[in-house]
Amino acid sequence: MRFSLAEDLAGIVRPAVLWLDDATVVHRDARMDAPLAAAESAVRTNPPEETTAVRTMYKRVGLDPTKTRPSSEALLRRVRKGDTLPRINSMVDVCNWCSFEFQLPYGLYDAAQIDGDVTLRIGREGESYPGIRKDDVHVGGRITLADATGPFGNPTSDSARTMVTTATTRALVVVFAPRELDGKRLARVLDVTSQRMQQFTGCRETARLVG
Repeated sequence: MRFSLAEDLAGIVRPAVLWLDDATVVHRDARMDAPLAAAESAVRTNPPEETTAVRTMYKRVGLDPTKTRPSSEALLRRVRKGDTLPRINSMVDVCNWCSFEFQLPYGLYDAAQIDGDVTLRIGREGESYPGIRKDDVHVGGRITLADATGPFGNPTSDSARTMVTTATTRALVVVFAPRELDGKRLARVLDVTSQRMQQFTGCRETARLVG
């Protein structure tokens, strides 16, 4: 599976990508309870601001990040209100933990459900997909991941077609980072994400890419 970035997004987004294999995904891993609670407590004690660079990334493609929030910001707002991070399954929970902590939007996809190569591009007029527990997600004019079948993900919400479940063994992780984010910092983000995925799902990293 090849990953490419469309030319019109090259100056806006710096994607960071992990390919993971041999994962065992469970509904809930109790080993995550303590570190997630600690991360939530740290944010409530010292609340960070929304990441300006991520909001700017949205604005540069014509989106209002207050109306269409990056997934990372939505998680932050949830915890600042006193709620806990959502618990879906062990792989999604790691992804949300990392997105929340690094304040970068993440996408997580079952690689077995992706059709061919993947391109990060601007969604075309009329393009949409059934969202996860949501109505259709319209991606025209938005930062979008697409394969041979069509769009399946964006920095706000992903598709039901490629969602990770307890049947997932191979996954694609995409960090939708702003172009100005330092490459060394982004490499560190991937290091931590990969380590946590290995710890809590038993997977192995097979490849990575920093745009």
